[in-house]
Amino acid sequence: MHGWIVYNGHLKSPKFLDYAELVQEAAHQKGISMTIYPNHELLSTLSGQDRSIVGASTDTRPDFVIFGDKDVLLARQLESMGIPVYNSADAIEACDHKGVMYQRLAQKQLPIPKTILGPKIFIKTDDLHLTHLVNEGEKLGFPLIIKEAYGSFGEQVYLVHTKEKMMEKLKTIHNRPFMLQQFISASYGRDVRLNVVGEKVVASMLRYSEHDFRANVTTGGKMEPYSSSDAEKELAIRASKAIGTAFCGVDLLYDEEEQPVICEVNGNAQIRNIYECTGINVAEKMIEYVIEQQSKEGEKDT
Repeated sequence: MHGWIVYNGHLKSPKFLDYAELVQEAAHQKGISMTIYPNHELLSTLSGQDRSIVGASTDTRPDFVIFGDKDVLLARQLESMGIPVYNSADAIEACDHKGVMYQRLAQKQLPIPKTILGPKIFIKTDDLHLTHLVNEGEKLGFPLIIKEAYGSFGEQVYLVHTKEKMMEKLKTIHNRPFMLQQFISASYGRDVRLNVVGEKVVASMLRYSEHDFRANVTTGGKMEPYSSSDAEKELAIRASKAIGTAFCGVDLLYDEEEQPVICEVNGNAQIRNIYECTGINVAEKMIEYVIEQQSKEGEKDT
């Protein structure tokens, strides 16, 4: 088999290429060749007669693609050409827009913080009509979370302590998709990341911060190996299924009774930190899963 790995070539952090190289090396250990492509080298071309990908050295059609990016249109183009993409374009899109993600989790009656989706405003304006939203937000209680729909690594997430601070932040971000969310105060600066591959939790770690409400390592959090319970594993797997991911990172918060609450499902979860924390190379599990799925597809065709 031969596969492609797609990452975003315009993001300057080395972690995105590192993710691709971890997957490439894991595939190599299984005898599978994989070519790494930044998304800008794979251009989708469309006409009434054809759909294709043009770019550098793309003459060899891949058997599958591992998609480490959020370029949904490129992922969908590959799928339209009959190429299996992990994760699917639909799952990538659902994870990328947190409002869609929470709607899907809620539809499956999974525990999430109470969330109010902000209205679509389109433009930056001083003429805001947010009285109803603010009133509903106050019912969540302070402090509360304001979360932009698009964001990663704990960025675009804001903790506000008063109605005045809430209005101040909304005046800044209202032209972008956003939501208000209950703050799980018992989990201040603490969460658990579980990496799900297929229908298994393959690694988990505790993340914590002594100075920030977010536990993300990128924002200064620390990490340690964590032995997840069967209930936590089951919840993470159900969350992955609700979104439709082949592999993902599920972040759990804990309420006053230490019951898990789903914070987010990350379809493009980075795997270097959990590798360094636990010694478990999630990339190996991902490749094993893809081999299994490709084998099943091959059996269908014969």
